[in-house]
Amino acid sequence: MIQKATFSAGCFWGVEDLFRKVSGVVDVIVGYTGGHVVDPSYELVCAGNTGHAEAVEIDFDPEIISYDDLVRKFFEIHDPTTLNQQGSDVGAQYRSAVFYHSEEQHRIAEKMKDEIRVSKKYSNPIVTEIVPAGPFYKAEEYHQRYFEKTGKTSCHI
Repeated sequence: MIQKATFSAGCFWGVEDLFRKVSGVVDVIVGYTGGHVVDPSYELVCAGNTGHAEAVEIDFDPEIISYDDLVRKFFEIHDPTTLNQQGSDVGAQYRSAVFYHSEEQHRIAEKMKDEIRVSKKYSNPIVTEIVPAGPFYKAEEYHQRYFEKTGKTSCHI
């Protein structure tokens, strides 16, 4: 049975592209979640007044890849110590967050975050939010599979 995972780790184009390449990931869509505005636009989210994060919603097959492995990948692909920033992307819409869909996902995400903290991999504190998943609003079509459509390989081009 296909399950969902939702993450925010900076520019959603790069996050989408990285997760699409993971075996067991069935689909990835980019969108907005974690805020208070219903059906926001990219422009509104970028303005910083919606509370939403640029995020990815991942459909995955747990028979092929575990949620644990997805969370591990999430922590590997970005810097979870920078508050509201990834690289040159700055603002709460670029925050590090796990939006969990069940208590099991919540437990796994908290455990992984704690393991990383204890490992001392980072000298700064982990600022990743771990919060319940709420409504997820699919981003405009031109954002879906952006790197494939444009041939770009970075969010900073």
